[in-house]
Amino acid sequence: MTNVDLSFTIEEYQSRLLKVRQHMHALNVDAVIIDEIEAMTWLSGYGVEETLWRCCCVLKEGEPFLLVRDLDIAPARERSWLSEIIGFLDWDEPVDVLAQELRKRGVGAARIAVDFDSHSMTLARFDRIKKALPDADFVDLGKFTWETRLVKSPAEISYLQKAADVADQAMVRAVKAVRVGATERDVSAAAAAAYLEFGADDAYVGPVTSGTGWDFLHGHTHSHSLEPGAIVHVELIPAVRGYTSRLMRSVVIGEATPEQTKVASTLAALQDRQIAAMLPGAKARDVDAVLREGIIAHSLRESFNNITGYTLGLWPPCTQRASDFTRTFNPAADWVVQPNTVFHMYVSAEGLAFSETVLVTESGPRRLTRTPRVLYSTQDS
Repeated sequence: MTNVDLSFTIEEYQSRLLKVRQHMHALNVDAVIIDEIEAMTWLSGYGVEETLWRCCCVLKEGEPFLLVRDLDIAPARERSWLSEIIGFLDWDEPVDVLAQELRKRGVGAARIAVDFDSHSMTLARFDRIKKALPDADFVDLGKFTWETRLVKSPAEISYLQKAADVADQAMVRAVKAVRVGATERDVSAAAAAAYLEFGADDAYVGPVTSGTGWDFLHGHTHSHSLEPGAIVHVELIPAVRGYTSRLMRSVVIGEATPEQTKVASTLAALQDRQIAAMLPGAKARDVDAVLREGIIAHSLRESFNNITGYTLGLWPPCTQRASDFTRTFNPAADWVVQPNTVFHMYVSAEGLAFSETVLVTESGPRRLTRTPRVLYSTQDS
């Protein structure tokens, strides 16, 4: 028998199901097919990569059910609170199996919601579903699951805090691994080992790369030796139970120049001001302007074409989204900051970068990541 290892209490999962059913009532639908990995994991407790299509289905009444490969039933039972998990053979067509299950439950000719924006709901698959259920009426689920997940529960915040703690500990190891003659892979390996040692999921480390210009921050991890004068960009993205916190720091190979030290100090000070502005009720574009206008006023960048922060939360390793942009801080953002939301706030200029994981509480912002906000150099080690 598979041991059960739920990430949340049954009560928390039931509260999520209640929100889904309330939205179903608003849409006047009889069933919802959820196949986006983030939403599927959030609702059922289990999500898996799409080697073969899989989904979670919710009806107006009764327990939802999971549809997965037979091979995935055991891991699904370990992490899902749902008792009804339906398997199919690798040579079965999962859409046909789903259609059979829906007809069995009397909703083969019902009004059904699907996420039209789901990466799993391709045009070909949607066409197959419509042909398998020709009497059903399909409507868009919309952004409901993404919007609902913005406000975090205490349990979700605890996972994000643990991930932030891992990021801090892994950053210490990564910075120590930076030295002349080492490689970016050595730095990444040090962080990866720290992830596993301190309790994070087994997943992608994050961008670890080096350069001397401006546009290397989203570069690849290379095998060439680190040389004096280079800046090593370390962005760590550990996850705990799928919940990710993020942290960026820069390490200079050799001694940092006075100009680099000045830029780093200015970036940290400007970001401190931005984080302090992240109060409940604040307009996102105003929070963005604190940093954006400060960077321009100090002539630190010729152009500022990126956002200054984005949503953090559930981030399964097999998602197509490197980041959750449900909410972003940018000049056109008209949303307001809410309590119990978490963001990755970042700033970069002149090849240097800082970022923090920030929780917005009822009383204001709080950094979950606590690594000293300084420019590191191998000269200091």
